[in-house]
Amino acid sequence: MQASTLWSSPSISRKDMRLTVADVNDNPPLFYEASYSAYVAENIPPGSTLCSVSARDPDWRQNGTVVYSLLPSEVNSSPVSLYVSVNGDTGVIQALKSLDYELFRSFKFQVMARDNGSPPLSSNVTVSVYITDVNDNTPQILYPTSEGNAFKTELVPKATHGGSLVSKVIAVDGDAGQNAWLSYRIIQSTDPGLFTIGLHSGEIRTQRDISESDSVKQNLVVSVNDNGPTPLSATCVVYFLISDDLAEVAEFNHHTEESDSTVTFYLIIALVCVSTFFLTFLVLILSVRFCRSRKPRLLFDGAVAIPSAYLPPHYAEVDGMATLRSAYNYDGYLTTGSRTSDFKFATSYNDNTLPADQTLRKSPTDFAEIFGDSEGSPEVSVTGTPPLI
Repeated sequence: MQASTLWSSPSISRKDMRLTVADVNDNPPLFYEASYSAYVAENIPPGSTLCSVSARDPDWRQNGTVVYSLLPSEVNSSPVSLYVSVNGDTGVIQALKSLDYELFRSFKFQVMARDNGSPPLSSNVTVSVYITDVNDNTPQILYPTSEGNAFKTELVPKATHGGSLVSKVIAVDGDAGQNAWLSYRIIQSTDPGLFTIGLHSGEIRTQRDISESDSVKQNLVVSVNDNGPTPLSATCVVYFLISDDLAEVAEFNHHTEESDSTVTFYLIIALVCVSTFFLTFLVLILSVRFCRSRKPRLLFDGAVAIPSAYLPPHYAEVDGMATLRSAYNYDGYLTTGSRTSDFKFATSYNDNTLPADQTLRKSPTDFAEIFGDSEGSPEVSVTGTPPLI
């Protein structure tokens, strides 16, 4: 019997599946540089860019988003946040105030890069800022200097030989490097051929022997210049007295001080005189204007018109004269310039006015009508000339 073997092929099915791997915040941000350095000139304006830092994070989406910030520290005993700031998105570092080389020449701080993962990861980097010098300081002369109104006077013996050291100008500069290199020059002197000064030492020496013909008082104007791109300078005056007697130096200093005091005294007197004259003139002008403004009102006070409601019955106001009865007509005669004159003359007239040499007779009824009296009045006779008012 022949055996037969049954072979069966296996069944295979296939299905594609997509597997998504979720990101885990397991990578901190890493800076491209181990440290950063910035070189800036002093006196830069606020808002200037010092440098820029950058970091990368291989994580995905928010786990790889980097934010920059300053770590707390101090610069010259002040918070670093007063001097610099960092942009949280770009890492650009800017100066918040002007940096002064004379206060501090360099400083360091740290910047932190942090991602937005949960929990966030971060790393730090050190930034060094180096301030370069700018020639912004004028040379300061330490000697010779004036003390009050007195000046230092150097005594030069009459037997001094050529090449002898007689004085020295001492100066300093707050800048650094070549900006602080100082040079000395004589720009004016009483005798140009008598003294010389060292270009970099400031030592003043005689060029020749002192002679009897030389002036006893010698003055030198010395200029001190630095070596900056735009040189700055200062000047001083050196006074010499050629004499062998120390008492002459004291007398010379005392005389100089008295001379300066006298000049100051005269200047004070002149200032006081000018001020007094000005104040007096001002008061005089104001007084004249006040009097002028007051005078018209005083002169016209007597000529102010009074409303008729305030006048007695049958009375009217005559301009420039007085309050007179309205039953008569008046002519007023005033002198030239009558606004300032007290002389006033009034003449009354009407249809019934008689000549001065005749007699006016009125009945009691007419008298009462004129004077506003309801009762009868005695007969009145008027003779003579009009009265003065």
